[in-house]
Amino acid sequence: MNFFNTISEIRKWIVLALLGLVLFFGYKFFFGKKSSSSIEYDTSLIQQQIKNVGKLVVTEGHFAEVMTYKDKKETYVPGLSFDKKAIVVINADVTVGFDLSLVQYDVDEEKKTVTILSIPKEEIKISPDIKYYDIEFSSFNEFSPSDYNKISKIAKINLTKKIEKSSLKSNAKNRLLSELSKMLIVTNTLGWTLIYNGETINDKNEFKL
Repeated sequence: MNFFNTISEIRKWIVLALLGLVLFFGYKFFFGKKSSSSIEYDTSLIQQQIKNVGKLVVTEGHFAEVMTYKDKKETYVPGLSFDKKAIVVINADVTVGFDLSLVQYDVDEEKKTVTILSIPKEEIKISPDIKYYDIEFSSFNEFSPSDYNKISKIAKINLTKKIEKSSLKSNAKNRLLSELSKMLIVTNTLGWTLIYNGETINDKNEFKL
């Protein structure tokens, strides 16, 4: 009788052990795989969002410049020179942009972090339309290609100074931050962390370009 009781007890423990193994592997199968799948899903969403952000952000502006160009050609005769001058009107369309496809980043699935490694520098494009008025010159000092090149260079230098003093670049940076904040929204929503310049970014105002 004791022998059969012992056999019955052993069978009971074997059944319990098998049931425990089934429960353990069942938990691993359903819950463990789901966790891995969730991380892959989150990563896919983040990478898709970064891809959506990766476009050219452009701010446009218009600038005008009026200048008087003068040039004097001296002679060996005291007080005698050959002059030329012109009124130059420059209208320029200017764009300031950031190519966000060049943003470098790192996605760490284990730590659930997205680290922005670098942001491209702004690209400034100036498209001037130059017109000349009241042109005066002599046959001994005519306008030449070098004059037009010099005028174009001076115009671009003056326009660049105006752009620096304007709000065009700051407006472009605000648009850039608006695009980057989309990355912040999606990372926060999924419980991930966005890092830039070694700092955790919790608000778009914490971006310092």
